[in-house]
Amino acid sequence: QVHVVESGGGLVQPGGSLTLSCEVSGGSLDYYSIGWFRQAPGKEREGVSCVSSSDGSTYYVDSVKGRFTISREKYKNMVYLQMDSLKPEDTAVYYCATVILCGEGYYYTGQYDYWGQGTQVTVSS
Repeated sequence: QVHVVESGGGLVQPGGSLTLSCEVSGGSLDYYSIGWFRQAPGKEREGVSCVSSSDGSTYYVDSVKGRFTISREKYKNMVYLQMDSLKPEDTAVYYCATVILCGEGYYYTGQYDYWGQGTQVTVSS
């Protein structure tokens, strides 16, 4: 059984930084691509960033490019999302999940993928 757990959310001021962590247990990052998703109130969930299991390639939604950095430590089964220059519009519940495929502009999940419980990120002064 694969379990995914996010942590690191919190309240930060605009322009501040947070690092989110995603621990993937029961599976190898050699086999599971990992995506970060977020959902703001009243909005649909969107893919934010993804790291591919095949070669470690990383992808980002346009709105966070240059501000967010995804990374992984495979032997720790950890994936991180470094979030810099945070904006109020980044406020959302952030989730990490295994994904079937990810690449530029797409984050495909299915019924057999695994999701974390979510961690709240609030950017406000």
